[in-house]
Amino acid sequence: MRLDIVSIFPDYLAPLGLSLVGKATRTGIVELAVHDLRQWTHDRHRTVDDTPYGGGAGMVMKPDPWGEALDALLPDGPEPSGAGDAGERPVEEGDGPLLLVMTPSGTPFSQPLAQSLAAERHLLIACGRYEGFDARVVEHARTRVRVLEVSVGDYVLNGGEAAALVVVEAVVRLLPGVVGNPESLTEESHASAHDGLLEYPVYTKPPSWRGLDVPEVLFSGHHGRIATWRREQAVQRTRERRPELLPPALQRPVVRPAVPADAGELWTVQRAAYLPEARAHETFDLPPLLETLPELVEALATSTVLVARLGPRLVGSVRGEAVDGDVWYVGRLLVAPDQQGRGLGSALLAAVEELAPAGSRVLRLVTGVRSTANLALYARRGYVEVGRQDHPATPVVVLEKPLPA
Repeated sequence: MRLDIVSIFPDYLAPLGLSLVGKATRTGIVELAVHDLRQWTHDRHRTVDDTPYGGGAGMVMKPDPWGEALDALLPDGPEPSGAGDAGERPVEEGDGPLLLVMTPSGTPFSQPLAQSLAAERHLLIACGRYEGFDARVVEHARTRVRVLEVSVGDYVLNGGEAAALVVVEAVVRLLPGVVGNPESLTEESHASAHDGLLEYPVYTKPPSWRGLDVPEVLFSGHHGRIATWRREQAVQRTRERRPELLPPALQRPVVRPAVPADAGELWTVQRAAYLPEARAHETFDLPPLLETLPELVEALATSTVLVARLGPRLVGSVRGEAVDGDVWYVGRLLVAPDQQGRGLGSALLAAVEELAPAGSRVLRLVTGVRSTANLALYARRGYVEVGRQDHPATPVVVLEKPLPA
C-alpha cells in the first residue's frame, strides 16, 4: 500500500515511524510519505489560509496550495481546465487512488471502514486546519479522484493530523504481514468475525493478583467452555457499554416513555402491526388504523404512551389511561410484525401495568374476538374475560385483571 499524507505540520506525524506502522514501512509493506503543504505556496510567508468570504471567525485553508499538492501527488487522470467547467465528471468507483479528507463533518470512521480502506492500493490523506478547507478543494478533487471525507468522532480537533494517525494505525495493522498472529485480528473488539462485539476480558500471569483471581474456567483446558465463557463476556460487556453494537439477535429492547419525535415512526409501526388484525377480522375500520398522525400526536400529550426501541428502531408501543376513577385502561398494545413472538408484547404490558396510578383497582383492556394470539398473551398475564361488546367494526372481548390492594 502507498500512503501519502499532506499536512502543514509534518513533524506531527513522526510517530508513524514507530511500532507496527514503522515496521511495515521498513519491510516494504507500506510506502509512506509525509508532505508539507507549504512547499506548494509561493509567497514569502508561505501562506496556506485566508479569511472566509461572508465573514465569520477563524481562517480557511486556501485552495491553491491544495490544488498544486494534488497535481503533484495524484497520477495523471481526468483533469478539467478549471473548476466549474462543463466537462467535469465525478470519478468512477475504483478509479485510481482514494483521497481521504479528515473533517468532523465526514463519514464516521469504523472498523468495517478500516477493513475497506485496507483493500486500497493508494491512500492520499489531507489534514485540514483552522475552519477547514475551501469547499472547492473537495469539489474539484472529486472530478479527478475518489474522495471520502472521514471523521474519527463527534468532536473537534485542532487539525486532521491526530485523525490521520488514527486512520493509518487502524488500516495498516490489517494489511497482511503487519500483525504477527493474524488470528488476533479476529478476536478483538469490533472484528466482523466476532460479530462486531467488544472483546472479552483477558488475563495473564500471575493467577492471583492483589486479591483478584483469574476466572476458573480459563484454567479448565476445555476449549468449548472457554469459548462459551468468552462469548458470554463479550455479549455482556457490549450490552453494558455499547448496546447499539449488538447484532439484532442479541439486542434487548429498551422501553421508555414516548416523546413527540417518536410520533411519525410510531404511526407507521402501528399501522403495520394492526394490518394482520384487520385481515383476521375482515375489516380495516379498526381504530388503530383509522387514527391520523395529528390524533396520535395529541394522544402522546394526553395519555401515557410507552415505546420499545431495538437499537435505533421503534418496534412496539402501548398506552395507559385512567378511566372511571379506579380503572387503568391499557390500549394500543402493538409489536412490529417481524418482532412478534419474542416476548416484547409481554414486556410492554408489564411496563404499562407498573404505571397504574395510586388508587387504581383494576386493569382493563379490549381486543378483537378473533385475536387468538392476543387473548393467549392476556391470559398468561392474568387477565380474564368479563364480557363482550359490539363495536362498529367488530365485536371485542373485554378483559380485566385486579391490581394488588
